[in-house]
Amino acid sequence: MRPTFAKTLRCGALLVALGFLAPALSARAETLTVFAASSLTESFTELGKAYEKVDPGVTVRFNFAGSQQLAAQVEQGAVADVIAGADGRWVDYLATLGKTAGESRLFAQNQLVVIVPKKNPAGIQKLRDLIKPGVKVVLGAQSTPVGRYTRTSLTLLGRQPGFPPDFKLRLRDNLVSEEENVKAVVAKVQLGEADAGFVYRTDVTPEVAKKVIVLELPEAANPPGSYPIAMLAAAPQPVTAQAFIAFVLGEEGQAILRRHAFLPPPPIKSGPPQPAAAAAPDSASRR
Repeated sequence: MRPTFAKTLRCGALLVALGFLAPALSARAETLTVFAASSLTESFTELGKAYEKVDPGVTVRFNFAGSQQLAAQVEQGAVADVIAGADGRWVDYLATLGKTAGESRLFAQNQLVVIVPKKNPAGIQKLRDLIKPGVKVVLGAQSTPVGRYTRTSLTLLGRQPGFPPDFKLRLRDNLVSEEENVKAVVAKVQLGEADAGFVYRTDVTPEVAKKVIVLELPEAANPPGSYPIAMLAAAPQPVTAQAFIAFVLGEEGQAILRRHAFLPPPPIKSGPPQPAAAAAPDSASRR
């Protein structure tokens, strides 16, 4: 049977309509690329899955590495939408290069702990044992946020009752390795390649906790480190990037971060924005 003119016309109209709809439908299939500090691996992986549920059509893809490594990648032209660092130093540095869009926002805080292998071959029972001769200690490199926080903590420990004033210098004698991200510090201790390491509390996941002993630092020597998040200036998906940042700062995102032992961000100070306190890292610190 030959199609009628009316049916042919209806079919043609449907095809035309689908032709107009197809670009709109396909345009919503987006990939959001997020560069995030290695200490955010577990929490942001969960955050990404949660965001995909509230924003259908978006796939969140992560690149986890040390904050200084992420900054170097962006500086060298890597394309991403969002960067979330473990301290403000490297995000501020990218801002000085014009690589971020708008102001960064603090979304979480973290604190340090010391971990030792479950078998504890060095017999470490307290923090002062870290400076005993022969103890092998691993830290984050000074260019890393965890390394910077650790060195601040070591300085403060030397001012606490029961610690020698030269605690930091004496611990340096036991330093056997400096790692480019905190996950590498965790791995060294888990594998027994070090007797102790300074890591974030959030890195002691349930799986890690089975293999290590945790030593707490005094509060006076353990100031929280703040985590900033920012959209990158060359973000391919700027609208979705802003929505993801809002999700991280929102109720559901903050609940996920708390489940992973992160502290809430510091209160937003009133008044005009203050200039960044940290100077841009020099090239030597990025090697």
